[in-house]
Amino acid sequence: QVQLVESGGGLVQAGGSLRLSCAASGRTLSTRAMGWFRQAPGKEREFVAATRWSGGLTYYADSVKGRFTISTDNAKDMVYLQMNSLKPEDTAVYFCAAGWAASTVKNDYRTWGQGTQVTVSS
Repeated sequence: QVQLVESGGGLVQAGGSLRLSCAASGRTLSTRAMGWFRQAPGKEREFVAATRWSGGLTYYADSVKGRFTISTDNAKDMVYLQMNSLKPEDTAVYFCAAGWAASTVKNDYRTWGQGTQVTVSS
């Protein structure tokens, strides 16, 4: 059973950058894709980015395209989300998730981390 632990959240001013990390222990063939989602207070959890451990495929939400980058380090079982040019509307709890295939749909992911708070001040 894969376990996911996020880190790297915090408070940053608008225009700043943060890098989120997700440690994925116990990876199996059923968790060959990873995604990042976020949830702001009072809102549904929404897709941010997704990729495969094998590389070659990435998806981004339109709202973060060109500003966020998802990447993996297979040797370390780590997934990263580099967030640049942050905006106040990026404020949310960010979750990493593991699933069978890279997808924009949260129900396609079976395992979730506990989340890390990102707050962007204006």
